[in-house]
Amino acid sequence: MRQRQKNPTVPPPNPRTSQNPKLPTSEYHKPDLFSSSKTVFAICLAFRVANALLVQTYFNPDEHWQALEVAHRIAFGYGHLTWEWEKGIRSYLHPMLFAVLYKVLALLGLDTPWLMTRAPRLLQSIFSAVGDLYLFKLSDVLFGDCVAKWALFSQLANWFMIFCFPRTLSNNLETVLTLVSLYHWPCMRVSSTKVPLVSRKWSLAAAALACAIRPTSAIIWVYVGLLELFVTHDRLKFIFLEVAPIGVLVLGLTCLLDRLVYGSWVLVPLNFFKFNFLSSGGDYYGTHKWHWYFTQGFPVMLFSFLPFSIAGIIWSKQWKLSGLIAWVLGLYSVLGHKEFRFVLPVLPIALIFSGYALAKMKAPGAPDTKKKGSLRSHVKGSFKMRLSILFLLATNIPMALYMSLVHQRGTEDVMIFLSKEARNEKVQSILFLMPCHATPYYSSLHRNLPMRFLDCSPSEENGIPDESDRFMMDPVSFASEFARNWSIPSHVVLFDSEERLLRGFLISHSFREIRRFFHSHFKVDRDLQASVVVYVWTGH
Repeated sequence: MRQRQKNPTVPPPNPRTSQNPKLPTSEYHKPDLFSSSKTVFAICLAFRVANALLVQTYFNPDEHWQALEVAHRIAFGYGHLTWEWEKGIRSYLHPMLFAVLYKVLALLGLDTPWLMTRAPRLLQSIFSAVGDLYLFKLSDVLFGDCVAKWALFSQLANWFMIFCFPRTLSNNLETVLTLVSLYHWPCMRVSSTKVPLVSRKWSLAAAALACAIRPTSAIIWVYVGLLELFVTHDRLKFIFLEVAPIGVLVLGLTCLLDRLVYGSWVLVPLNFFKFNFLSSGGDYYGTHKWHWYFTQGFPVMLFSFLPFSIAGIIWSKQWKLSGLIAWVLGLYSVLGHKEFRFVLPVLPIALIFSGYALAKMKAPGAPDTKKKGSLRSHVKGSFKMRLSILFLLATNIPMALYMSLVHQRGTEDVMIFLSKEARNEKVQSILFLMPCHATPYYSSLHRNLPMRFLDCSPSEENGIPDESDRFMMDPVSFASEFARNWSIPSHVVLFDSEERLLRGFLISHSFREIRRFFHSHFKVDRDLQASVVVYVWTGH
């Protein structure tokens, strides 16, 4: 009997990849939609543009107040700068991207209310698509194309990435630069000797930019840098001819930009370090237990992908990447003030491991029809795969849609409404009687009108409540005292929870309700803020 010939298209196993095996695929020889980086990027871009248009809710004040509001001030000459800019703990590098966008819209006469709110997220969608592409490429070089496809699926289907990644938070650009840099780092590959020397320079440039945008990104690059020092043979060259020159160049250019905008020399990383680490200034905005990232924060972000990510970490044995996740979560846990977005850069890494687990379900081993029971295991694996995909989509997509379209949308809707009213010259001034930074500001209104919100800048003395706190403790007393010296606004904006208490006060001062916008079904960190209410002054 003639022996069966081996398939010549299947390459022999590479012993170098034994620690991080690339999962086999039975469709190795078929044309693949994901074989071209341009095609992958086009798919990601189309998805993120639709994603950016989908998001219509309010998540974190920094999306507006530390990016778009600053950019609006640069581009149009008016906009509010929060206390962070007075203390010099923010760099203008990130807002400058959106300032250029605003200038282009203004020159083309396209600075309409709709585009002023949508265009920044559309620009961010381009950056996010680049991050998606590099997640795919990183997964491919580590584990193969099968894992790369399912890692990309995990990235695009994860509820938190859908909800957060198109927003104009500096954390999102930091995440993109992290993925770009990790792809180029030799130490993150299975065999660092196969990586071109120039690749490390690109990784250092991306890492330096990430640190310039968010100094806390250094937590990631300390870990990666130590790994590179351990595996590289040219340590002195790495430190003195690559890290130092690239770091100094990026820091110098960033300082020069900040000097031009601030009007004086400001060393943002040093000021940031002093405020957040030496004085624990971030604790002013609330603290969590040390274990919050491990027990609540990161599991919520991963959601139903959590068991798949854990399985992928165990099965892949890629301890460098999983160690980076543990390192970042561990160091951020030391800080008292914690937020979901702080650990966003390592969420895609966890989703890569989820992709590994899904790919292993699809291809538990190389197809071998000679082995008894292999067909049965293949069918069983396919059933598990379909069930897992249905489970992940059924849990993540409704969550993403609700958080992106419904939860906390009132504060966005009210500013779109006021922007249209101001465009029609129906608004003269606005008072926001609500917790500070609860809505977008001039970047959404796009009219240079007097506006006033309740201040919540950190006090030099501990225990002294700010304006926002005093209002929330006793809205009626605060409003009565505030009205003694106010210039009566044409519009007052407040949440329904305070509006019920202040209705009599507002009516007595000749205000009447004109619009009410749905905001939330459940409370977040305060009493239920179900709707946002707009009052207009009817006096003469």
